[in-house]
Amino acid sequence: MRNNLAIPYTRNMEWWNVFVEQLLATTWLESIAVFGGIASVYFSWKENILVYPTGIISVLIYVYITWQYGLYADAGVNFYYFLMSVYGWYHWTHTNDSSSQIPITVNSKSENVLSLGIFVTAYVLLVFVLTTFTNSDVPYWDSLTTTAAITAMWLMARKKIEHWVFWVACNLTSIPLYIYKGLPFTSFQFLVFTILAIAGWTSWRKKLLAKA
Repeated sequence: MRNNLAIPYTRNMEWWNVFVEQLLATTWLESIAVFGGIASVYFSWKENILVYPTGIISVLIYVYITWQYGLYADAGVNFYYFLMSVYGWYHWTHTNDSSSQIPITVNSKSENVLSLGIFVTAYVLLVFVLTTFTNSDVPYWDSLTTTAAITAMWLMARKKIEHWVFWVACNLTSIPLYIYKGLPFTSFQFLVFTILAIAGWTSWRKKLLAKA
């Protein structure tokens, strides 16, 4: 019995040791990027325009970090996040009345079709690229998280409540992915993102119902 219990205990200790090692090895630049990303999700939850400047700081740092580590695809995705953040910042604040921001809205049927089209197209392209030109051992899993994030950023820039659904899907699938890859600190970050995304969905839904 003691031997059976020792196995999961040892694995848990190994996981914790890796987590602590990664935490201690985190650079100040990466720390700013992580906290900027968390702050951005928090401000999105609160429907605060600071979602964009904090997000821009985070993704630009990640563009630099991922490029330095030779993660060119990740650098490209983060640059896409930067472009969507600039567009979202512009779109949220350009209203047709005296309001400081455009309102939260729900996708129409055609917008749902467009969103799913973006997701499926990006997924197919990414799977093709990863299976053809890289040695990724998780091409389908990796493509799923990335395309969910790509779609979420587009919907977030349009201030559509559905963007939270894609963020939750992205974050939930990222948690086990990064544990599998031996990156528990990053996995923990996505756990925080998941909690904030669920809170964001709940908050935005209440605001929509209040206006109905």
